[in-house]
Amino acid sequence: MLIGSLIALAVVVVFAGWLAKNALDAKDGLEQAGTNAQQAKEALQQGNSEGASSSAKDAQFHAQQARDATHSLPWVVASAIPWLGSPFETGQQISEVVLGLANNVLVPAAEAGTALSPDRLIDGSRVDVQLLRAEEPKLSEISVAATRLNAQAQGISDPRYISTLRDARAQLQEQTSDITGLLENTALAARLAPAMMGADGPRSYFMAFQTNAEARGTGGLLGGFGVLRFDNGIGTVDTLGANTALDKPFAPIDLGPEFAETYGYANPFGDFRNSNLSSHFPYAAQIWRSMWAQQTGMNVDGVVAIDPFALSYMLGAVGPVTLADGEQITKDNVVELTESTAYSRFPNDQAARKQYLQDIASAVVNKMTTSVGSPRALLDALGKAVGEGRIAVWSSVPAEQEMLEQTPLAHIVPDDSAPYAEVVINNLAGNKMDYYLEREIEYVADGCDGETRNSTVTVRLKNAVPDGPLPEYVTSAGGLNPDIPVELPNGSMVTSVRLLATAGAKLESALSNGEKVAVVAGTERNHPTFEIQVAIPPGQSGDLTFRLSEPTVAGEARVAIQPLVDAVTPVVSVPQCLG
Repeated sequence: MLIGSLIALAVVVVFAGWLAKNALDAKDGLEQAGTNAQQAKEALQQGNSEGASSSAKDAQFHAQQARDATHSLPWVVASAIPWLGSPFETGQQISEVVLGLANNVLVPAAEAGTALSPDRLIDGSRVDVQLLRAEEPKLSEISVAATRLNAQAQGISDPRYISTLRDARAQLQEQTSDITGLLENTALAARLAPAMMGADGPRSYFMAFQTNAEARGTGGLLGGFGVLRFDNGIGTVDTLGANTALDKPFAPIDLGPEFAETYGYANPFGDFRNSNLSSHFPYAAQIWRSMWAQQTGMNVDGVVAIDPFALSYMLGAVGPVTLADGEQITKDNVVELTESTAYSRFPNDQAARKQYLQDIASAVVNKMTTSVGSPRALLDALGKAVGEGRIAVWSSVPAEQEMLEQTPLAHIVPDDSAPYAEVVINNLAGNKMDYYLEREIEYVADGCDGETRNSTVTVRLKNAVPDGPLPEYVTSAGGLNPDIPVELPNGSMVTSVRLLATAGAKLESALSNGEKVAVVAGTERNHPTFEIQVAIPPGQSGDLTFRLSEPTVAGEARVAIQPLVDAVTPVVSVPQCLG
């Protein structure tokens, strides 16, 4: 009897020790694999295929170590115990996802990254679109595997009473989701870019240069343009011109009754100054394409828009350019030169100013299409510009546009029902004062109980124009209707502030500096819109508050940021509800 008890005790002790050893091995393996996976993801983002490959193989080794530990005999026995075995089951699921991520996603992604390293993909000024197309099936296969593993990660069971495992589960779910998004975008680019860059024949695009010193929905006023051409991955730009060259009596196009009702008053189809009041880039793109076709008879294949900040990022990658008179344009001065200095340098000669801006754009684009410098640096610059919404792309090919709308490049207003707030600024004064505009945006909402919940969007606008004289062209309110009996000091901002809210939201009240104000209500792409017009004298600020009742719907809250001069990090305090 005593001997039997001692043997049983010894078995329990050995079992517990074995299990504890496995737990330590699993913990160490999962932590190391997680670190290696993150390093592999970062290396892939940076185009560092060698670093990605090394980290992926390390992740593979440590993930196998964790998987072996969590599928040992004592672990399997422990996981079968009702309720008490829950953390052990979770550990098994985590280790399986991590090993699958290493074997089926990270290692093959690193191999594909070697084939598509920036130095191979970009040769001089040419993108090897055939290489990109050849690798697309493999990239899509990896993307599918990542999507499958992401679903598996999201389904990992709750470990109940072990908080450390719960944290590990959450970290893995976030990491897997991030890697999946990266690979989905890469596969999408491989499907989309070759055709759009001329792999199947020449393509042409209307290229718009936006001036966000005068705010418009898509970023800034259409200041100039060119025609961007691609032929088998080689890009060229020609026909550079000023906005005033778009001077025909343009006929309207049909963008639907909703667009006509909201923006028709401003003649958006015939006046380039009002062609991009909406933040939904496909509207502006189709208008510009139509204008160009009516102006020249040329039907382009799409539209690309960029702003001076995008040019600055590109100059950071390709190096400075020098104008004919010897002036050097760099990443550090191109924004100020084009958005501010040009108006002081040519206060009364618009033609000379437009030519100066055109010369800058021409020099930068010519450098871009003839000598790209470091391919990796250029891709990083383009990625930064896209992430900030400073490059937008529209394709006239429906299948391509459908793919574009899965990316930030499309710059669309989504028409889904998830929580949403977008604050759209349009300059009403016809001046260039938005170079000095500073914004703060906050979106808060109650919890998820009930069919509706209260939410508030707060917008703070500041006119931060410095003391000192500025050209009349910059500071006057010459764009205002002369019949409006308003007298404002020079340097005042006169601004339309339009909120696009969550689908189905209703406005309870709108306040300007704490006082109730009337709004102009409308609808855009399934979102209710509420517009307030404000005037902000120099050095002053204004607060706008929209109090709403919105549906309690599933999805993460989004606050779309209009790409203007200032950088905005919105404050978002909106609980994410389940479907």
